Amino acid sequence: MEVQRMMELLLLSSFERKRMSLQQETKSDPLAINTETKPLKQRKLLGYEPDAKKAALENLEDVLLEPPRAASGKSKVYLKRTKYLPDLMGDSLESYPRRVFIDVGLPQKDGGSGTDWFRKTYPTRNKNFEVYKIETVAEGVQQIEMSDWLRKSVKEEEYVVMKAEAEVVEEMMRSKAIKLVDELFLECKPQLGHVKKKNRRAYWECLALYGKLRDEGVAVHQWWG
Repeated sequence: MEVQRMMELLLLSSFERKRMSLQQETKSDPLAINTETKPLKQRKLLGYEPDAKKAALENLEDVLLEPPRAASGKSKVYLKRTKYLPDLMGDSLESYPRRVFIDVGLPQKDGGSGTDWFRKTYPTRNKNFEVYKIETVAEGVQQIEMSDWLRKSVKEEEYVVMKAEAEVVEEMMRSKAIKLVDELFLECKPQLGHVKKKNRRAYWECLALYGKLRDEGVAVHQWWG
């Protein structure tokens, strides 16, 4: 598989405010910030009825009721059990005017996953995917919510795959922008042991968020990178 078109976008994030901040954008970038919030209708994959999508969601891999041990909890292990949406739907991905992958998370030097895994494992059907890497750090300058960015960046008729942290996903759910995402790799870091760590939560909260995403019609997978 090959992703022929790579576009890098660096965003800063202040998680206390649950917002994203724009630091740099590509010249050809269609991602001018849009502060308008427009209601989104329930979308469906092109050429597929809602019942077909619902059936596909029922065939996703089972959720892990307990988090994996740290030593084995690498996504390269769990990606092997992932049932991807194009495979479940028998979708050639040809009918979409645009295909996009958005990776939201830490910089690779700070333990982030990078985007190589997507190129190597996702069933792109040899179609072009525009790839956006959105890096999160401690502080930002110009504050925008991820939902605003997403609404301006993609359209309902496009095919959108995303990997994002739980706090980003929750903000998108509140604004209903999550309905623009077809397939999501959810990074929800559970609190392990008695020492509380920032940006971590009880595992039952991760499972609850996973369930809410399924209810929204998103093909969601647990991410352990």
